[in-house]
Amino acid sequence: MNPASTALVMIEFQNDFTSEGGTLHGAVAGVMESTGMLDKAVAVAQATRDAGATVIHSPITYQPGYYEITQHPYGILAGVVSSKSFVKGTWGATIVDCLTPKDGDIVLEGKRGLDAFASTNLDFILRSKGIQTVVLSGFLTNCCVESTMRSAYERGYEVITLTDVVAATSQEEHDNACKYDYPMFSKPMTADEYMKALAGAEVGDGSRGY
Repeated sequence: MNPASTALVMIEFQNDFTSEGGTLHGAVAGVMESTGMLDKAVAVAQATRDAGATVIHSPITYQPGYYEITQHPYGILAGVVSSKSFVKGTWGATIVDCLTPKDGDIVLEGKRGLDAFASTNLDFILRSKGIQTVVLSGFLTNCCVESTMRSAYERGYEVITLTDVVAATSQEEHDNACKYDYPMFSKPMTADEYMKALAGAEVGDGSRGY
């Protein structure tokens, strides 16, 4: 793994997901606890910086009223609207304190849907920086992370998913995505495997890292 051409993309590490009192925290707290994913996210972010690789934060935000999306949302976005999550300028939409972006980090703007590529300039940033390896973490395992994984794969990037630095609304959904979906479109790794690879240590293929 070449740090100069590697980027860690951290998807929606925002208070509404990560923190007690967040609108959606209760839905993901169980899986977060089962993997210890927040502490691992802090560790992999710092290891990425220390190695000279790129850290990219991908928050999702909306105006009050959710005017950026359809007036009749359904599926996951209906849940976002009904719970009044990720409203721009609120505590819930703010990146959690332990992952506050540091100098040299990049914060994407414009994410309104699931795929971090779809409504942002993520692809432009990655290609302009010569990034070849995209490492994914965040929320939800089987939603935004998976959507971004599939798009990165289609665009020709080497894709790594960090199976213990993601969380879903149930353990079953999390485990199913990591076991069956991630190996089809990425190279699944644990946080520890990723940090060892970043440091130049030889690791296995990570296919059982769920």
